[in-house]
Amino acid sequence: MRNRLCWVLVALSLPASGAQRVFNFGEMPPDQPPAGFHSTVAGQGKPGDWKVILDEVPPLLAPLTDKAPVVAKRAVLAQLAQDMADEHFPLLVFEEETYGDFTLTTRFKIVSGIAEQMAGIAFRVQDESNFYVVRASALGNNLRFYKVVNGERGNLIGPEIEIPKGVWHELAVECKGNQIRCLLNGRELFPPLADNSFSSGKIAFWTKSDSVSYFTDTRLTYAPREVLAAVLVRDALKKYPRLLGLRVYGMRGTPAKLEVVGSNNEKEIGQPGGRAEQDVLDRGTMYYAKGRESVSVTLPLRDRNGDAVAAVCVVMKSFPGQTEQNAIVRAMPIVKQMQERVQTASDLTQ
Repeated sequence: MRNRLCWVLVALSLPASGAQRVFNFGEMPPDQPPAGFHSTVAGQGKPGDWKVILDEVPPLLAPLTDKAPVVAKRAVLAQLAQDMADEHFPLLVFEEETYGDFTLTTRFKIVSGIAEQMAGIAFRVQDESNFYVVRASALGNNLRFYKVVNGERGNLIGPEIEIPKGVWHELAVECKGNQIRCLLNGRELFPPLADNSFSSGKIAFWTKSDSVSYFTDTRLTYAPREVLAAVLVRDALKKYPRLLGLRVYGMRGTPAKLEVVGSNNEKEIGQPGGRAEQDVLDRGTMYYAKGRESVSVTLPLRDRNGDAVAAVCVVMKSFPGQTEQNAIVRAMPIVKQMQERVQTASDLTQ
């Protein structure tokens, strides 16, 4: 019942519209590192030895009958290297996405270690020198949260609590804005924390020194990140609600192609740009078009150096006496507001 309670407590704090990712190590080849991750190290020494192996794992929920199996052989993630250096922190970083607001739950088992016996989760990871971490220690009998900024470890926060090795435990981390919550086996052992160091980043499995530790049943529920182009369109429409349409064309993909990266109509996202939009981007020109009841102006959106990095099409309702010049005058403040928040071309789509 303890595991069931933990999952309910975590779920209560999640938005109903959150996206979800489940890390199923059973779908990955055994005795190999899992796909989509990369192994690195914080501090000193070589990266860890991360592999998918088989281990006996009890079910998440209590068995319904006495005849149900108590444990079953399942694929788990294991850190097997045994470097005894004190400042050695193996990280297995999930590379496919970064996360801002999220809730992550995982089960872990500390198997062995002479210098240390630890397992944890690093989150909002910027690089090997900047991240948050919450970790459990079987040798130290404690749960600790801390942050690493420019390679310097901050204050350790958390209680003394028995964490037996060779036993599966459940760890949960929730981030909402600058608020951070950590739970161990369904219990919130220290108050929520507030920290503004990192607003988003990658997530990673974490161990220390010669700790051999396993992880399984890892589930991530998160608020999907919006690219800046989408945010700029939404904010502009709030300030100028009478606009009929607004599209941002930017370069995306490999090889890079001009396409809609932000629009008031989600169905337009990904549609290719035309000659007019490409000309706006290449030459910094402006285009004007007039329909029966609307006009559109396509203007360059410039970065901090003044270079055109996108084309913005502003669609407005026409009025008697509408001219190209006054249409451009109407559209320019909208584009100017947008480009105040753009430093580089990559800002729009990352």
